[in-house]
Amino acid sequence: MLTSFHSRAQAEFHPAPSIEPPEETKLAVSPSLPKDAGCVGTFVGTGEGVKGAGVDAAFLKAAGFEGKAGQTLVVPQKDGPPLVVVGVGGKAGLDAGRLRDAAAAFARAVGQQTRLALQLPELGSVPVELAAQALTEGVLLARYRYRPYKRQSEQEPPLESLTLVAGQEDTDAVEQGMVRGGIHARATAFARDLSNAPATLLTAARMAEVAEGLAKRCGLEVEVFDGEALARLGCGGLLGVNAGSAEPPRMIKLTYTPRGSKGEAVQPVGRVSLVGKGIMFDSGGLGLKPNDLVHATMKGDMSGAGAILAAMTALKSLGCRTAVTAYLMCTDNMPSGTAMKLGDVLTVRGGKTVEVINTDAEGRLVMSDALVLSTEQSPRPDAIVDIATLTGACQRALGLLSAGVLGNDQALVEQVKDSGERTGDTVWQLPLDRRLRPELESEVADLKNVGGENAGAITAGLFLEEFVGGLPWAHIDMAGTARAERDNAWRSKGATGYGTRLLIDFLMGFKPTRETRH
Repeated sequence: MLTSFHSRAQAEFHPAPSIEPPEETKLAVSPSLPKDAGCVGTFVGTGEGVKGAGVDAAFLKAAGFEGKAGQTLVVPQKDGPPLVVVGVGGKAGLDAGRLRDAAAAFARAVGQQTRLALQLPELGSVPVELAAQALTEGVLLARYRYRPYKRQSEQEPPLESLTLVAGQEDTDAVEQGMVRGGIHARATAFARDLSNAPATLLTAARMAEVAEGLAKRCGLEVEVFDGEALARLGCGGLLGVNAGSAEPPRMIKLTYTPRGSKGEAVQPVGRVSLVGKGIMFDSGGLGLKPNDLVHATMKGDMSGAGAILAAMTALKSLGCRTAVTAYLMCTDNMPSGTAMKLGDVLTVRGGKTVEVINTDAEGRLVMSDALVLSTEQSPRPDAIVDIATLTGACQRALGLLSAGVLGNDQALVEQVKDSGERTGDTVWQLPLDRRLRPELESEVADLKNVGGENAGAITAGLFLEEFVGGLPWAHIDMAGTARAERDNAWRSKGATGYGTRLLIDFLMGFKPTRETRH
C-alpha cells in the first residue's frame, strides 16, 4: 500500500513548476514610467540623491540611507507609486555583478508588489545589453520561491511584470538583454526546482521523464539508459552506487545540435561534453552520514545534473553554436543488505577497477562511467566539463559563494572562470597537484575512490582525471554553492541553481583550446 501511495504521489507531483509556469512574468522596456507600476526602483551611489524626485542627498542621509551596496529605502510619493531607492556603493567599478545584486535588493524590498519598474542607472563602462540582462536576472531570481508545498495564504504573490525604464536610444539593446536575462533566470529557477524537490518524489526515473518531456520544445535529443542498458555498457560505477537503492538508476544522455534558421544542422564552433552528478538522495550508503541537518539537504546532491539539464533547455532559445552532449548520472546512494561495501571493487566503463574505501565518496564513481563515455564519442569532444556537489573539503576551503575549479587545460579553466565572473556563479581555481596522486593507489585495484585526510577536493579531481583520456577537461566542485541558508542578493534560500548560468555562458562563448579529434 505504501509503494502504491508513493507511486501515486510521484505521478501527481510536478517537480519543476518553474519550467511551465501558468503565466510568465511580463518583461518590457519603456521610455517612461508605466501607469500600472506598483513601485519604481532607482539606483543611488554613496552620498548621492535622486534627481528630479525631491529626494536629495540630505533627505536620504537624514533617513539613515547612505547609498551602501544593497541598502534600500522606500519613499512614498504624493503623485505616483512609491519610490524605492537602492544603494550601489561607489560608482567607480560598477559592473554587472553589482547591478544584479542591487536589482535583487530592490525586488526583496517590495516582496508584496507584483508590478515592478526599474530605472536604468548611469552605467559607466557596463554595456547596456549586459546591464539589462543583469537587472532582469537579479529581480527574477530574488523573487523565486519554491511553492508546491506552500499554502496560498503563506506565499508572496508571483511577479506579474517587470519594466526597465530606459531612453529610446537604448530600447533595442535593453530588450535583447531582458530576453537573455529572462531565459537565464527561468533556467536557473528550473534547476532550483529540481534541487528543492523531495527525493521521494523526484527519483532518477522521474528525472528522466522530466528530461524527455522537455526534449522536443528545447531542441534536444534524449536517450535514457536503465539498469540493464547500463550493465551492457559496463557502467560499474553507477550500478555499484545504486546497488543499495530500491529505486532503479538512470543515465540520461542529452544531445544538442546547433541549427540554422530553417532547422538545418550547422557546423558547430566546437563540441563539449558535460557530465553531472545526479545523486537524488545521498545517505552516505553503508558509511552513513551523521544524524544532523545535513541529511535534509541531501536531496540536492543531484544539483550538478540539475544545472546541466536546466542549462541545456536554454541553448535553442539563445541560438547556441556549440554542439553539446550531456550525461546525467542519476541514482540514490542508500544503505541496505545489497549496498556496496567498504572494500568492494567496482569495474568502471573502460575496464579500470576501483576499490571502494568510502561509500560516501560516491559521486566520483557514477561520474567516472560518463567521463569514459565522453572520450568515446565520435567526433571526440573538444572539451569535457563536469560539475558536482562533490566534496565537503571544497566547501570548507572556499565557503558558500564560490565553487572550486581545476583541470588539465589552463585555457579551458580560464573560460570557466570568465563565465563565473560574468554570471556571478564564481569559481576559484584549485591546483591539480599530481604529487598527491599516490594517495589513490590501491593494493587490490587500479585505484581507490578516496585519498588521504587532507586535500580532499584535489584528490577527488585527480581521481576524475583518470577517466578523461587526456582530453581538455575542467571539474567544478559546487558543494558549497548549491544551497543558501538564507536569502542573499539574488540567491534565494534553499537551492541556488548554481552553475546553470555559468554553463550557459560558457557554452555560448566556448572556443576549443586545442585539436582533439585525431
